[in-house]
Amino acid sequence: MFVRLWARIILTISGVTLVVKGKENLEKNSSYIIISNHQSHFDGPALASSLDLQFRWIAKKELLKFPIFGHALKAAGNIFIDRRDHETAMQTIKEGISQLPNGAGVMFFAEGTRSEDGIIGQFKKGGFTAAIQTGLPILPVTIKGSSQALPKGGIVFHAGVIEVIVGESIDPSKYSLEQLAELVEKTRDIIVSNYQQ
Repeated sequence: MFVRLWARIILTISGVTLVVKGKENLEKNSSYIIISNHQSHFDGPALASSLDLQFRWIAKKELLKFPIFGHALKAAGNIFIDRRDHETAMQTIKEGISQLPNGAGVMFFAEGTRSEDGIIGQFKKGGFTAAIQTGLPILPVTIKGSSQALPKGGIVFHAGVIEVIVGESIDPSKYSLEQLAELVEKTRDIIVSNYQQ
């Protein structure tokens, strides 16, 4: 509740209008592996404001170094990983997911970092592996317009519109770990398709 309020305040004072499409694809109180593209620092507030879901972030452990912000993220139960150690990161993710409260999911920015040019990059496999291993459905989410509001490397934000488009969920039980690349591409295709609309 506090995070959603904080996010809405951030967007409002920045002059950002949020447009949400596909909310009919959300099942309230359901747990998802949420997979999204990543364009800007505004993506976090946009997702927190628009998705009427309880979820935790998968975040790089370097964020813990920020005194107040890092402490707040940790206190909220988010999952911090070492991106340089894939095996340990996956174990941390599995443990974090197993400790989630009922009805809570996890959020992955599948590109691993913000796009330099607004083009959606290749997706990392961690979130998809977690989906296959846990059976949690994947919720593909597309963010449009946030790179114009605050580009990567920029410090000046611009008023504008951010669209959050929620795609239909994907059942990972239809995929094995051997079909991981197929699941990644299916999810990415949905996110890219909605981005290009």
